[in-house]
Amino acid sequence: MDRRRGRGTPAGEAAARSRVPVLLLHGVWMRGLTLWPLARRLRAYGYAPEPFDYASLWRSPAEAADRLAHRLLAMSPGPVHLVGHSLGGLVALETVAGWAGLPHGRIVCLGSPLAGSGAARGMARWRLDGWLGRSRTLLKAGLHALPPGREVGVIAGIRPLGLGKLFAGFDGPHDGTVALWETRLPGLADHVAVHSSHTGLLLDARVAALTAGFLATGRFPDLGQGASPARSGQELPTRTFPPGRSG
Repeated sequence: MDRRRGRGTPAGEAAARSRVPVLLLHGVWMRGLTLWPLARRLRAYGYAPEPFDYASLWRSPAEAADRLAHRLLAMSPGPVHLVGHSLGGLVALETVAGWAGLPHGRIVCLGSPLAGSGAARGMARWRLDGWLGRSRTLLKAGLHALPPGREVGVIAGIRPLGLGKLFAGFDGPHDGTVALWETRLPGLADHVAVHSSHTGLLLDARVAALTAGFLATGRFPDLGQGASPARSGQELPTRTFPPGRSG
């Protein structure tokens, strides 16, 4: 009897992935409970997701990054993947950039303003950025660069539903909170857009499927939906998935 039977099949691949942990990070104003729909779907793909809860208002992103780094260092040698929604993606990238010796793994950012948030800067002009707590500086500025040696993918939303429209003069597609171009930085391994709002990214079945595919291969699958490339000012094209397949 071949003891390797099942390896290479979808069931066998899912069984292999079940040994790979995935830490999920929420955005500002949210807590770990909001990540359970995404966690449930990633678990169905064979991963072992675990929400990482942090105080996005009362603690600084640097403190969250320190806590995340210690959590990663306490885990198995690797790999450990990271998936962050909005601010959570920034915290994940800041952690990997600032700490050595962490387990290797891929990173998926969901609607994260890597280039800084125009909505956050708009709130600052109205002196309302205090609502963002101690995360406001990172949200306004974004990141200077991606951490080297990591495959990073971004799933952006382009359904314009959200209060961010009250504070940001969006130029081009956006998810109601973050503009498509704000989710770009040079060096991304892949970038896709779905017809989802900023918060809706956590509830969209396509997002879970895309995330699972990237964690497995470092590239977002096309899902058989005829994704079309749409340029947004960077060398890497954004593939956009049509609406109506959220599941």
